[in-house]
Amino acid sequence: MPQSAETCSLSDRTCVPCSGGVPALTQAEAETHMAELAPDWRLDEEAKELSRHYTFKGFAKATYLANLCAWMADQQGHHPDVTFGWGYVDVKLTTHEIGGLSENDFIWAAKLDQMTA
Repeated sequence: MPQSAETCSLSDRTCVPCSGGVPALTQAEAETHMAELAPDWRLDEEAKELSRHYTFKGFAKATYLANLCAWMADQQGHHPDVTFGWGYVDVKLTTHEIGGLSENDFIWAAKLDQMTA
């Protein structure tokens, strides 16, 4: 029997396409989801963006993570902003269609946590 969304961890779920018409998560809802993410994720003050900064020694590992992010974005149909360079990757998530965070942002972040653990 499949688990409901309430009992299934974020990393086990799949992003659902968002075409607007749903409200962005509230600050309290976003903070509840933060409990399932690695502690390095940051929620902005208005709960409209989720971000994480990764550091590495060198360029190759940063490139590998950026490529992993691109692959996962394609697989999930949910696309973060990813910037990278020598020794760093920055990932920023928001759902532009609703002007804030959706559950998809947290699902995507949890999946990245699982793949990089």
